[in-house]
Amino acid sequence: MASKVAASLPAEAIALLKDRASLKVLATTDGEGTPHAVVKSSLSIQDDGFLVYRETMESSRANANMLRGLWYDKGVSVLVVGSNGRSYQIKGKPYRYVISGPIFKQHYLEARREEGPDSEVAGVWLIEPVEARNETYS
Repeated sequence: MASKVAASLPAEAIALLKDRASLKVLATTDGEGTPHAVVKSSLSIQDDGFLVYRETMESSRANANMLRGLWYDKGVSVLVVGSNGRSYQIKGKPYRYVISGPIFKQHYLEARREEGPDSEVAGVWLIEPVEARNETYS
C-alpha cells in the first residue's frame, strides 16, 4: 500500500523519475553523518508510489548507508534532473531491501536486458518518499 505522501508526489516529479534519460542521484549518510552521493540510473517509481532502484554491489557504501537508514530510521535524498533542466529533490526513508520474489526477479531481468547477461543485482531497494521539492531555477 502506498503512503499518503508517496501518492502526493507532483506529477512532474513522477514523470522525471520514470524517464530513463533523467539523471538520478541518491544521497545517503554514514554513521558519522558524512554524506555520500551516487548516480543510480535504475532509480524509478513503482505504481504504488515507492521509489525503487537496483543495488549491484552488496558491499557498496550506498548499500551500507541504506541499511543503516533502514535500521535506525534515517533519511535519504534523491535528486532527479530531467533533460529539460527541471529538477526535484525527494526526501525519503529506506523502506525495504528485496533479495528474492517477484520484485527482485523483475529488476534482475531488466538488468540483464539493459546491461547484458553479465549484469548483477544484489538486491532491490524500496524508498518511501516523505517530501518533494521543486529545485528548478530559471
